[in-house]
Amino acid sequence: MGKRKSSAKPPPKKAAPKLEEQFNCPFCNSSKTVYCEMDWEMSRGTVSCVACRESFTANIHHLSEAIDVYHDWLDECEAQNK
Repeated sequence: MGKRKSSAKPPPKKAAPKLEEQFNCPFCNSSKTVYCEMDWEMSRGTVSCVACRESFTANIHHLSEAIDVYHDWLDECEAQNK
């Protein structure tokens, strides 16, 4: 008689990658000087640069993250440059 096979343990879950919270400024090219504030009550996200005082405000919803507001700012900058 043979031994019973033991069931294999499931592999450990991988941790989700962390999203950045500090970004580079597209105007003054300073690294990690742009911060985002999310105002959930007013449904607005604001990104602003500490070095050059440039800022941008966008509407947010319950799935929005800081990186979404930052990329909305970059998209708006590209639209203005065209």
